[in-house]
Amino acid sequence: MHKNIKLFYWSSFLVDFNFLGPVAILYYSHVSGSFALGMSIFSIVMLAQAILELPTGIYSDKIGRIKTIRLEAIIRCLAFFFYLIAPSYLYLVIGAILEGTARAFGSGNNEALLYDSLADTNSKNEYEHFLGRTSSMEQFAAAAVAIVGSVIAHFSWTWVLFLSFIPQLIRVIIGFKFTQPKTYIPSEVNIYAHTKEAIIIFFQNPKLRNISIASMLGFAFSESGYQFRAAFVTTLWPVWAIGISRMLSSIGAAVSFWWSGKILRKIESLKLLILEKFFSSTINFISYLIPTVFSPVLLTSTSLFYGVTTVAKSSLMQKEFSDKQRATMGSLNSLGGSLVFAGYSFMLGLFADKIGPAKALVITQVLSLLLVYFYWKAFVHQKHLSVVKN
Repeated sequence: MHKNIKLFYWSSFLVDFNFLGPVAILYYSHVSGSFALGMSIFSIVMLAQAILELPTGIYSDKIGRIKTIRLEAIIRCLAFFFYLIAPSYLYLVIGAILEGTARAFGSGNNEALLYDSLADTNSKNEYEHFLGRTSSMEQFAAAAVAIVGSVIAHFSWTWVLFLSFIPQLIRVIIGFKFTQPKTYIPSEVNIYAHTKEAIIIFFQNPKLRNISIASMLGFAFSESGYQFRAAFVTTLWPVWAIGISRMLSSIGAAVSFWWSGKILRKIESLKLLILEKFFSSTINFISYLIPTVFSPVLLTSTSLFYGVTTVAKSSLMQKEFSDKQRATMGSLNSLGGSLVFAGYSFMLGLFADKIGPAKALVITQVLSLLLVYFYWKAFVHQKHLSVVKN
């Protein structure tokens, strides 16, 4: 196994060994004074990521995966430092900008680094397996801190933030142990030409275009809904119990990531994506339209599809990306998702302030049904190509 793969396991675990995660919306709303401003922190994170997506993706393709992953770890550590010392909304904003910057450095780069590292050992066909396994570590970490984070938050926000800062500091040390893959090919073209070529590939490849649009919309709706879910759960459960719901979701996602490689060898990726959308929408509508004390537990069942569908989307897109622009094209996809999330997450907070968390989340689920259309178009195009080849 390539040395980088082992380091990915530890780095992935520590990135989500984050006690703030389960109660972030509550902390942001506590400091800022409203759900709308609390959700605006998530929006700022995504706006900062969106603005820097292309520059950081091009930086990775031109300068190297290793320098990029080190910068990502350092900047993320600084973000949590500002969250830790935040006496006001302004400090949260600074932390959000730094976190968005870190996400931009990691979004296209880290999967490209994993892919290139596997290519070093002629193991590119194992990408789904290792992406699933390394990503599962994030979910195991999230499960480990979920209950503890919400219990600590009941007594002290300071300890929640301090215990979230330490793992990010350790990630900085791990970042300096990664090595540059031998198969990495630096891009030598002009930055503008490089970006233009990547965009052209997106527009000329119908399958990639439809999967990317679905991925962008899916990220915006599902992530904003997931981050806001704690506000819905507090209408049914006490704050200290929020972690139970997050823990169950993280365990389900971890299991899904862990077995994603084997599942995707048996079920076609696009079919699985369509099936997941119908399943999760059904569960979410029932939970939000008929809220009971069992709703938070029912909602966690959707996480059983989260890992395998995330790997399926990444694998489908990685196969369509060009080698010299792998990170840039990944960043273009993240850019779209970040922009939609930035706009919608703030709107979700406004909806919740006006009509309540449950109804606001129902609106999110209705909009998310758009994904089925784009997955179906990609599926039809893939079938057409198969017929042409045969």
